[in-house]
Amino acid sequence: MESLVIGVFASLCAGLATVVGALPILLPINLTQRSQAIMLGFGGGVMLAATSFSLVIPGTEAAMSQGYGKTSAALIIVVGILLGGAFLQLAHRLLPHEHFFKQEDSERSSNLKRIWLFIAAITIHNFPEGLAVGVNFGNNNISDGIPVALGIGLQNIPEGLVVALSLVAEKYSAGYALWISLLTGLVEPIGGLVGAGVVSVANFILPWAMAFAAGAMLFVISDEIIPESHRKGLEKEGTIGVMVGFVVMMFLDIALG
Repeated sequence: MESLVIGVFASLCAGLATVVGALPILLPINLTQRSQAIMLGFGGGVMLAATSFSLVIPGTEAAMSQGYGKTSAALIIVVGILLGGAFLQLAHRLLPHEHFFKQEDSERSSNLKRIWLFIAAITIHNFPEGLAVGVNFGNNNISDGIPVALGIGLQNIPEGLVVALSLVAEKYSAGYALWISLLTGLVEPIGGLVGAGVVSVANFILPWAMAFAAGAMLFVISDEIIPESHRKGLEKEGTIGVMVGFVVMMFLDIALG
């Protein structure tokens, strides 16, 4: 029960980093698209490193500690990753969503519809992050969960700023943009509750849960984050962000794990 509470609280703290990242919109600054591309890339790099060092490797070790051989453990991770990716693909099909860098449309939807499309996109992006945090803490190993929560929180800061800036650019008020950023953060403890709850109740699910979270995050990275950071001829900036984000998260995981 303790690990469940810690997992939910940690995912909540990581999620609330989005509204912290959005606070600069209250200041008279004008963030360039190049800066946005670097920040999105940074978020993708953090998530990529978290997938590798905080989910795939520990998930494999957890499977082997349960008596599985190397081949069986590898198959569990492969199947779990594919299931996580399939889940996000299904979510994409059922929940229409908008991208961060929206292209000009000749026929724009109503404000209400665009609001819900945007919230749907936030939900798709942040649920697997909370799931990853919850799964790590749900194993009663706080030392594994701390770097994941820190890394996801770091990733959420630039993401929250980009989300808020895109809303302000669409003529929404700064207060409304901050509110949406807060809603973004509140999605993550839901994922944290699911991840920590499942693992706490049935520890044998741990390698499957870690692989599932890894697959969901890989889908988000490849389908959303990296392509968005590379749009409008900003491939180099996005790549720099990915590399910096990856090494930052790798350092946190090795140093604190």
